[in-house]
Amino acid sequence: MPDPEFTLLGDALWLDFVNTGEGRTPDTHDRLPDLAAYHRWAKAQKLTSDANIIPFGKLTGLRATLAGLAGVLSTGRPAPASAVEVINEFLAQSAGYFQLIRTQGKWHVQFTPGHSTSATDAIVLSAARSLADTRKKVHRCAGDGCSLFFIDDSATQSRRWCSIEVCGARNRVERRRGLQ
Repeated sequence: MPDPEFTLLGDALWLDFVNTGEGRTPDTHDRLPDLAAYHRWAKAQKLTSDANIIPFGKLTGLRATLAGLAGVLSTGRPAPASAVEVINEFLAQSAGYFQLIRTQGKWHVQFTPGHSTSATDAIVLSAARSLADTRKKVHRCAGDGCSLFFIDDSATQSRRWCSIEVCGARNRVERRRGLQ
């Protein structure tokens, strides 16, 4: 069952985090106005909240940086160096180690966290992976009144809606009404 408090698209964790500040209606309101809301969001994402370790202002600053990054990427422009710098700063704080592992007969270097991955670790890692994967494009939903960001990893890069069940279905209904 979807979480009624937060819109969790599941495309990319970092965009679900960004979308807490971007709602479906023109009167968008911040879904993470305080520490308690951040704890609830992390729990809804099945993450360990780290808001007791990282100041809440730093978390909202990270979200603002990632929202700016999503906006830039959704227009097809490259990631600004300042956003990459912030992501790298957070990644550098992750405790862990690299490990050589063998998968399907091939060696790979894998990072293993030294502790359970915190919400912030997972958010910035999700953003880094999205930036590193050229097959994934960030788009803003084309639905009326919807401003959510999502990842389009379709072969044609032609996905238009955050959710086919919500905004896509609404668009189909509106088109049918216009044809009658």
